[in-house]
Amino acid sequence: MDRSIDSLKTAIFARNAGEPEFHQAVTEVLDTLGPVLDRHPEYFELAVIHRLSEPERQIIFRVPWVDDNGHVQINRGYRVEFNSALGPYKGGLRFHPSVNLGIIKFLGFEQIFKNALTGMPIGGGKGGADFDPRGRSDREIMAFCQSFMSELYRHIGEHTDVPAGDIGVGGREIGYLFGQYKRLTNRFEAGVLTGKGMTWGGSLVRPEATGYGTVLFAQEMLKATGDDLDGKRVAVSGSGNVAIFAMEKAIALGATVVSASDSSGAVYDPNGIDVEALKQLKLVERKRVGEYVDRVGGKAQALASPGAMWHVPVDIALPCATQNELDGDAAAALIANGVRVVAEGANMPCTKDAADRFRAEPGVLFGPGKAANAGGVATSALEMQQNAQRDSWSFEHTEARLAEIMRDIHTRCSETAEEYGKPGDYVLGANIAGFSRVVDAMLAQGVV
Repeated sequence: MDRSIDSLKTAIFARNAGEPEFHQAVTEVLDTLGPVLDRHPEYFELAVIHRLSEPERQIIFRVPWVDDNGHVQINRGYRVEFNSALGPYKGGLRFHPSVNLGIIKFLGFEQIFKNALTGMPIGGGKGGADFDPRGRSDREIMAFCQSFMSELYRHIGEHTDVPAGDIGVGGREIGYLFGQYKRLTNRFEAGVLTGKGMTWGGSLVRPEATGYGTVLFAQEMLKATGDDLDGKRVAVSGSGNVAIFAMEKAIALGATVVSASDSSGAVYDPNGIDVEALKQLKLVERKRVGEYVDRVGGKAQALASPGAMWHVPVDIALPCATQNELDGDAAAALIANGVRVVAEGANMPCTKDAADRFRAEPGVLFGPGKAANAGGVATSALEMQQNAQRDSWSFEHTEARLAEIMRDIHTRCSETAEEYGKPGDYVLGANIAGFSRVVDAMLAQGVV
């Protein structure tokens, strides 16, 4: 057997042709595993990398539904149940026209290690559909969600696979999905989905958790150097739940957030983004981010493109929109302007070139998404705990648990990086820590 990382990648890429995002995610992990494979050469004989990179189950299905004009529409649905060594598959559903099998596999692969880092008993999975909810009526979204769940319900359950939300899937969509699951199964199985409404099994802090957790992880990175967020200028991309609540927590810790974006463009507000105005605009009215400028006035200005925000001098960058939104040129601009911390609120928002530049730059701390944005899935697991106990925790208790989990993730990444001779390399630390926990469980359970 050829005992090399390159040979592993070649075999995996050939087996999963035409899936560049999945290849990128696999490369990012495998390129950091050299030290642990040197310690454990038996991992080659036991084919743990091949087993980890092959989903346990991949489900693709047709989603037919009828729009408001009476026309039949057809979308494609996916659920990739990647690894259950640590617990039931856990990961969000993404409704977006860009969704394809390769993107779902990249997200599910990342989810394995992210979920392992939380220390919670959850495996990794992901799902979604190439459905675009933008511009659709509530009735159309309900019709789509009901059709989607009419197939998905066969494959999920609180002890099997527990989906949640992601891009295009918020509280409204989770409600429609849960209602159809209940209708089909004749069970109020609260633990089958997370991100539910507070009156029917949801958890406080869940909407805020990914954004809050990203900022808490950035704060922990700064604390390790004797610094904190107070007085820092922060660039945030995106304007959905993750971005808005990252802004909210950063401001609470004394920072000034100067940017926001969506697929239509970006805005820059040197005096600080008005988060309440942005919440109303994006989460309530569902309008485009460019309207923020007219709404708040002052020095706020529209930028030529979403990527232009990375050319504004800031201390901290939090990419919270989507994969591969921050490229090598943007990374170079941030570094030139003195960025200190980059923490990924989205999944793989930095291209490989950008991530490599941040990791190579002395004085720049780079927090990969599988660590920095793990607060969302961690709080989903807390929601599952509350459902199992038929209990509901206070906001303060749940937020304290989230903060504790993020501190533990930071410690786990930091100590692992140091153990393997790369202090401060959070990418290596996160990958090896997550990998080791999953592999230990896989080997204990045999060849399954």
